[in-house]
Amino acid sequence: MTTNPYPASCIIHEDVERELPPTSRSDVKPQYVHHLTPNPPPEISHSAPKQKDGKQRCVKFTVAAVISLLLLLLVTGILLAYYFSSSCVHGSQCGDGSCVWESQWCDGVRDCPAGQDEANCVRLHGSGFLLQIYLPQTKTWSSVCSHGWSDMQGRASCRAIGYSRGADMKSGQQKTDSDDGFLIVKPYFNPEVFVVQQLEHSNTCPNNSVVTLRCTDCGSGVNSSRASGGQQATLGSWPWQVSLQVSGSHRCGGAIISPYWIVTAAHCVSRSSSPADWAVYAGVVDPLGSLFNPARSVSRIIAHEGYSRLPRRNDVALMRLAKALDFSVVSSNIRPICLPNVGLNVSAPQKGWITRFGRTTDGDSPQLMEAQVSLIDTAECNSSTVYNGRLSRDMLCAREMDGGADMCHTDSGGPLVARRDGLWWLIGFNIWGEHCTERNKPGVYGNVTYFLDWIYRQMKEHQDD
Repeated sequence: MTTNPYPASCIIHEDVERELPPTSRSDVKPQYVHHLTPNPPPEISHSAPKQKDGKQRCVKFTVAAVISLLLLLLVTGILLAYYFSSSCVHGSQCGDGSCVWESQWCDGVRDCPAGQDEANCVRLHGSGFLLQIYLPQTKTWSSVCSHGWSDMQGRASCRAIGYSRGADMKSGQQKTDSDDGFLIVKPYFNPEVFVVQQLEHSNTCPNNSVVTLRCTDCGSGVNSSRASGGQQATLGSWPWQVSLQVSGSHRCGGAIISPYWIVTAAHCVSRSSSPADWAVYAGVVDPLGSLFNPARSVSRIIAHEGYSRLPRRNDVALMRLAKALDFSVVSSNIRPICLPNVGLNVSAPQKGWITRFGRTTDGDSPQLMEAQVSLIDTAECNSSTVYNGRLSRDMLCAREMDGGADMCHTDSGGPLVARRDGLWWLIGFNIWGEHCTERNKPGVYGNVTYFLDWIYRQMKEHQDD
């Protein structure tokens, strides 16, 4: 009998397992079976990447926020730079390049350093001297209804333009139509308050009657039926003409535009800028006139701030008299010339007159001479055969009707005047000319229309000196 080396229990277990019939699915009962699973990875292998991802996201968010902030600051800086460097995005530009809000324009308060925001708010239009007020809200000029208007408002308007209190003001009326309405005087007008602030808009005006205003009695009293050639002027023929003298010697001509103000050329005063050096003689046509007429003293000389000798630019100056001239005497040979109002169309081939103090053929002391001229188109004057582009917008040129008069280049500052609608207007003043009696060398004159705003601004700035 053979002995079995294996334990009976193991054999029986093995046999039973083999001989057990297959069990149905319903006979299977869940049993706990212990499975060995791989050891889990160290805890650090899960937690470290999560912290690293969070930090990366935080860094990315911070960088994006910083970049966005920098871009925002950059855009803001660009916009601010554009705003301060551009010519008035939301306002109006002063003459020096600075800007003021549109609401500050014509509000009676000087905001521009040179006062441009208040210097051109009231104007006279055309040969009829139609009074117009600038409205910054609509950027338009409006006529003023004559209903409720009085001389008090007229004097206030003249002061707003630049005329002194003593100006010989005259108000009138004319009928006109307006699609944009009118300005009408508010009740209880206060002459000490800026006139623009005391007017209000109205869609209607009784009889469509609007205000005309002449701040000085200018441009009258001259006989216009004259010969065309150069000849000696008679006393009282050109009552606005003055002789500007230094040390008793005639230096330049000039034109009276108000009781206090004389227009002349800047190069006349560039070497003698002290008012004490000058004496002004009005109502004279010959040397004897200086003996029997008083010398008017000068209180201020204002040359254009942009004047340059070479090339000749902005060659205009104003002299303010220490004492106002008296235009009230009917027999007086002293009268102002009218400044050209906006809308006054004076252009080639308009005829005009020039006057100068020059020596006669026998070599005597200077006499007032006169000659008729004809305006020439600027393009023609700037052609290669004439002045070859030397004329700028502040200049105009005119040719003498009589080529032998020899007038246009001898007396700087002398007025060039033209007659329109029954009045005489200052349209230029002599500044230079080269052999101007020759066919292609006309006289060159300062363009008063170009300098009109500058003239009124200086008058207003110094009206109470």
